[in-house]
Amino acid sequence: MGAKITRIEEIIEQQMRPFQNAVNTWLTVPGIKHRLAWTLVAEVGPTVEAFPTAADLVSWAGICPGNNKTAGKRKSGTTRAGNPWLRRALCEAAWAASKSKGTYLQAQFRRLAALRGPKRALIAVANSILTAGYYMLQRATTYQELGPDYFDKRNAVRATRRLVKRLEALGHTVILEPRFIAAPSS
Repeated sequence: MGAKITRIEEIIEQQMRPFQNAVNTWLTVPGIKHRLAWTLVAEVGPTVEAFPTAADLVSWAGICPGNNKTAGKRKSGTTRAGNPWLRRALCEAAWAASKSKGTYLQAQFRRLAALRGPKRALIAVANSILTAGYYMLQRATTYQELGPDYFDKRNAVRATRRLVKRLEALGHTVILEPRFIAAPSS
């Protein structure tokens, strides 16, 4: 059985050679290995010219959140039906990315899983992967890692306030003093 799988993978790799640039682009994203990259290229294509925007691609894949409101009440937020093979591949990539150490995608998953639950966080990470993939293929670039502390750096004041509140809730008195960084001597 293992020999058959190896032979089939070799055939797939030969068939993917014309699209190697797109495969290599997908391989730069955390959580994506060769099989997933092949699936993404097969489902999305080597270019994203068929999709005017990243939102169109995400909607076609069926990993955008639902928006069902009526009379000011929010009803079901389930995702829409989309390309099932692409959706499965992206969810697998999102799950792998959520387990990767020291990445933006892991930080995003943890942050959202604490607020919304792991399933919704998984779809959000899959959405981020596909959106990043759209722009990477469109601009012929590779994945640029933002880092696990991206959310704290984005709004340092909010992060400081949140951490001070947590310490005070644990019974500590917190006094903040600004840290001065010496200017480099020339």
